[in-house]
Amino acid sequence: MEIILYNSPPCSNLNLKLARKSFNAQQVKLTSFRRSRIHCRRGSIGSSDKRHPCLKTYYHGKGSRCSKSKVFSGNFNGYVIGNKEDVGSMPETGESVGRVLIPGLPSDSDGEYEAPVSSCFWEWKPKINVHYEKSGCENVNSPPILFLPGFGVGTFHFEKQLKDLGRDYRVWAIDFLGQGLSLPLEDPTSQSKVESSSTGKDLVWGFGDKTKPWASKLVYSMDLWRDQVRYFVEQVIGEPVYIVGNSLGGFVALYFAACHPQLVNGVTLLNATPFWGFLPNPIRSPRLARLFPWSGTFPLPESVRKLTEFVWQKISDPENIVEILRQVYADHSTNVDKVFSRILETTQHPAAAASFASIMFAPRGELSFREALSRCHMNNVPLCLMYGKEDPWVKPIWGLQVKKQVPEAPYYEISPAGHCPHDEVPEVVNYLLRGWIKSLESQGSVSLPLLDDADGIEDDIAKDLEFIREGSKITVRVRFLGSSFSFWNRIISQIKSQ
Repeated sequence: MEIILYNSPPCSNLNLKLARKSFNAQQVKLTSFRRSRIHCRRGSIGSSDKRHPCLKTYYHGKGSRCSKSKVFSGNFNGYVIGNKEDVGSMPETGESVGRVLIPGLPSDSDGEYEAPVSSCFWEWKPKINVHYEKSGCENVNSPPILFLPGFGVGTFHFEKQLKDLGRDYRVWAIDFLGQGLSLPLEDPTSQSKVESSSTGKDLVWGFGDKTKPWASKLVYSMDLWRDQVRYFVEQVIGEPVYIVGNSLGGFVALYFAACHPQLVNGVTLLNATPFWGFLPNPIRSPRLARLFPWSGTFPLPESVRKLTEFVWQKISDPENIVEILRQVYADHSTNVDKVFSRILETTQHPAAAASFASIMFAPRGELSFREALSRCHMNNVPLCLMYGKEDPWVKPIWGLQVKKQVPEAPYYEISPAGHCPHDEVPEVVNYLLRGWIKSLESQGSVSLPLLDDADGIEDDIAKDLEFIREGSKITVRVRFLGSSFSFWNRIISQIKSQ
């Protein structure tokens, strides 16, 4: 094991001015599977720090676009995606529900400390580094929790979990390879100096002539992310974990648990996407896979490059990023400045466009979502389902289908909340997650969240959870669906509430 101070490495020919930082090395618990290199620093995880040598001011030739866009509402630090009139409201069903006062997020103004967060890099393979953040390492006797992000985001999306849950648990969050700060530190391809100097292609990675040896089999696929999680758990965390995934991260969490149940204490799905990938898996369907000449490897073929450049220019536009955030957050008064700035920062990495293409053209995993769910059920992997009701992408019917397949799994429907309930209503998600883990750790002697001793696990219960945020009282309705729920009755209820 080697723990070293992290300093920004040089970044090819980008000519970037880097701010030098000094970081404290943090001791990491490792297993003895192999020598691993960990680069860590401890401190704030705000959006303005220079966390990666290649994430700077590369705007694909449109550097002035950001300041002219309407993505900012007067002040960058106070950016929101709407106003108070846009706040999602609780559906008024006329039913009588109980109220539960839950803790808010820790705040220095309230005399409560936030758990310190460390930012680290783990060298999984030569030239392949995984960025992760951790908190609560001093809680040596507490269960470990690992968070997996959705597509296009990273560890920064779990800042509110790291700072809050890190007070009681050991918490990690990782960036998937090809996303966030787990993008490569050098071009995975090589090209002639004459061509690169004449076209400026040295600023766009993955478009070269040949694949470098270390990237010969690199494809940003479900199978790669499953293996990334496996080795991270084995070599960095060193013991089985509770794993929590949002959107794409939910699918990866389920896929990983299905393949390696011995490394999992339980899985929580936060609006998990039930599908990923378009091309057939080469192991599962070898003949069909051979019909597709390219499946996400480097370099990108000529036929894909122009399409990638066109699509990437559109989706990386700041105004398009804002529109996506507007869709996935039900409460448009939510301040998403850090999320927006970190997503925009990632799009400026020279490997971002080619990595996006690799992800889009990568083959599907060996198991479908439904098959992974069945395997977890067969292996008695505990599952907990938390779904934002107002999600426009993974609508409630998808979560209800999971509940139908695994009826004993606790299901919490949160409203108002969209595709990212952990960031939109972190107070609620953290409260429910704490309660679920405590119930499992106590082997059922502690009731599940929202259930009193008199309530049965088969019951359907709705309660209003109240908490204080920035001096204001917030109310969020959470409905618990017990094991006796009727799928079709619930679908009818959803239709009537529209």
